[in-house]
Amino acid sequence: MCGKNEAECCEQVEIHEELLKIVNETMPEETELYDLAELFKVFGDSTRIRILFVLFEAEVCVCDLAHVLNMTQSAISHQLRILKQNKLVKNRRVGKSIFYSLADDHVRLIIAQGREHIEED
Repeated sequence: MCGKNEAECCEQVEIHEELLKIVNETMPEETELYDLAELFKVFGDSTRIRILFVLFEAEVCVCDLAHVLNMTQSAISHQLRILKQNKLVKNRRVGKSIFYSLADDHVRLIIAQGREHIEED
């Protein structure tokens, strides 16, 4: 059954049908679960997290992000494209500059919840 390096397992197999019925009735569709997993992958890159933290404080252009994060504009632009595709940031043009900001407060909440979780004892 369970190996030495795995999670603990039940000593006896017993299926709890009433619990599984509730789970099956509330489980989201596979496509929604896939989309959710893909969203969380976006948060799996420390550069993107750093960009989001800058955007918590201000709407900034790519030049500003590159300067404050000590990266090239090309590298920042690549990460912003991923964040925008996943609806985590939005942009607006002002003359020749494009300013980026958080798409909505959900982004701030997701990061805050993650920080709270890793800081638990």
